[in-house]
This record gives sequence, C-alpha cells and structure tokens, in this order.
Amino acid sequence: MKTRKLRDLTVSAIGMGCMGFSHGYGACPPENESIRLIRSAYEDYGCTFFDTAEVYAAYENENLVGKALKPIRDKVILATKFMPEIFLPGQEIPEGKTSRRGLRNAVEGSLKRLQTDFIDLYYEHRVPPNRDIAEVAFWMGELIKEGKIRAWGVSEANPEQIRRAHAVTPLTAVQSEYSIMERKVEAEVLPLCKELNIGFVAYSPMAGGFLSGKYNSQTKFEGDDVRRVITRFYKENMDANQNLLDLVKKFAAEKNSTPAQISLAFLMCKNNFVVPIPGMRRDERLKENFGAVDVILTEKELAELEDALSKIKIYGDRKDSDIQKLGTVKSVAVH
Repeated sequence: MKTRKLRDLTVSAIGMGCMGFSHGYGACPPENESIRLIRSAYEDYGCTFFDTAEVYAAYENENLVGKALKPIRDKVILATKFMPEIFLPGQEIPEGKTSRRGLRNAVEGSLKRLQTDFIDLYYEHRVPPNRDIAEVAFWMGELIKEGKIRAWGVSEANPEQIRRAHAVTPLTAVQSEYSIMERKVEAEVLPLCKELNIGFVAYSPMAGGFLSGKYNSQTKFEGDDVRRVITRFYKENMDANQNLLDLVKKFAAEKNSTPAQISLAFLMCKNNFVVPIPGMRRDERLKENFGAVDVILTEKELAELEDALSKIKIYGDRKDSDIQKLGTVKSVAVH
C-alpha cells in the first residue's frame, strides 16, 4: 500500500471509514465479520488508517473498532471525533460539552472504548457557528502536550474557521465530504489546506455508493440507511444523474478499472495530500477500493475528465439536517 502525509502523520493512501459497520447504510455485518474485515484491511491490503466517531451508533462503532484494532494498535493510525453539540450518555455536564471539561470527558470516553492510551487524530466533528473554534484549538493543544492525542483536525469547517483554529494549534487534517459528485471544497478549502500544509480526508468519496455503479433508481433503502433522506438518492435524481455515472463508467473501461476505482483515483491524483476513506463491508469491496491506489490518471486524462464534468449538472445533495430527521442519535449517521 502506498502512503501519504497528513501533515505529521503517515497513513495509507486509502483509509477505511468504519461507520457503516454499525449503522447508516442498512443492515450491518455481524460483529465477528466486521472485525475480520477491519483486520483484513490491514493484514491483506496494508491499510493503516481507520476512521470512527463517538456518535456513530452512540459509542457502538468506537467499541467495535477498538476491539478490532487492539492486536495491531501500534501499527495503525486511529482517528475518531467528538460531536460538540450532541450529548451522548454520560456527557451531560454543567459547563456544556463544548468546554474544556466537556472535551476531556469526551476524549477519555473514546480512549476507553478504543482500548488505547492515545488517539492519533482527534477531530471536532462539526464546528458550532456560535462558538469560537480558537478555544477548542487551545484545549486540543493541551491534549497533544499531555500525549492523549497526537494530532487534531476539524470536520466540515469553513476557511475562516480553519485559519483561526490552525493559528492556535496547527491542524493535521480537515475532513469533509468530497467526491466527483460533491466538489465544493475545491473552491477554497483544498487550496487553503495546500497553503497551510494540512492534510485533507475525504469522506463519502463515492457519494454514498452512487459512483460505484451498484445502485439505481429502483434500489430500495430501508431502516436507518441515510440514503433514504439524501436527495441524490431520490428516484428522479438518480435517473437525472445517470449521465455522470455513464461518464465515470466510460473512463473506467478505458483504464481497465471500475467506476469506484476511477472515483477514488480522481481525488488522489488531483492532490497528493488528499486521503479518501470509503466504507467497505465485503471482501470484494476491500479488493476493489484498495486497488484504486494503482489506478493513475495522467494530467491529460484528468483534464479530459474535468472538462466532461464541467458540462454535467448534479441533482440532489446531502444535508446533515435531512439526515438527522431519521430520528435518535443512535440511528443518525453523521459522517
């Protein structure tokens, strides 16, 4: 497996997003199968970067990931996140969660669930618009000095928030949605990350699986599957976005690869500091996704793909507010 730098952390060029093992995308594998797949990512494909969060199924995902990685903890980079404005069991404190005590309470809980003495990369999962991110940056700096975390990051932050946070305690990574289908970060966030030497972690790099070509407008999403409320997966939008999928399939055929591999390669070939973290819950998906590290798009091919994409309109989007309508924290999949 090739590696990349997230500022001061060296990680596999493609990481594993672990949320789907616990919720968010329909029926989950049994725990023993999830653990086997997580370990296979490392043992069979060289993946060293694993991503989870306290809010994924209300602690369940951290517990699962901690159990899976315990035998190889010293060989991998482990990332998790605290959600500043969502209280989970045991987090109700007088000062509120976005406080020095609240943050420490959250990180101590994650350390226990992950069965580790330190977290390699600890994110603020969302940045509350009414709070000064500089405060959190200072507290994160304290945790780094104490050795509880090695580095910190932010998720879905805007350029102003990134600059303000970075000025207090340098950021190692920004994590946001990024795919061929969702490219808003290319305007300001990615150039800023490059300027400040901050790594970028791309969640949902295949747009919830749409870019894999394995779903169509007849697919039914049930249970806590977030695609029930993501408007890209509405029947009319899936039909309208078929021309995008046809384009990706065309490039895949020319490169003797798959649409999923082209989707991942596009992100990685454009910027060497971008690390996608697709979810994958079957052996064939591990083989396919990690195989994308060997798919190289030349400058000419990237330019051709960019030109073709500029002529395509994307229908539908993904909003946290829509996803949270699914119900309780346990069933809400916030990447």
